[in-house]
Amino acid sequence: MSDTEAEDAEEAEPAVELGDGPDVDGEPIARVAARLTWPAKNSDVRTQEGDAVVRTPDGPKELDAVLVDTDRPLFESRGEFVDAVESVVGSGPVATE
Repeated sequence: MSDTEAEDAEEAEPAVELGDGPDVDGEPIARVAARLTWPAKNSDVRTQEGDAVVRTPDGPKELDAVLVDTDRPLFESRGEFVDAVESVVGSGPVATE
């Protein structure tokens, strides 16, 4: 596909409008998980991404603090990592204010 064709394809697709609401602090845990490779040791994840601030239903939290509360020394997969984090912070709507 040429550059012109790629630009035409982008213009043909509808743009996604973002809401006008307040910004949400932190980043989705799925985004952090996407930056890692699996399997991953808990200690390695804390070293690589521990300073990342993730979104939780109770507000943003530093990932290192969340991982301290997990009982898993090794995450075999991305799903296992996400499940472990959600077991500590919960899941559901993220507060915006």
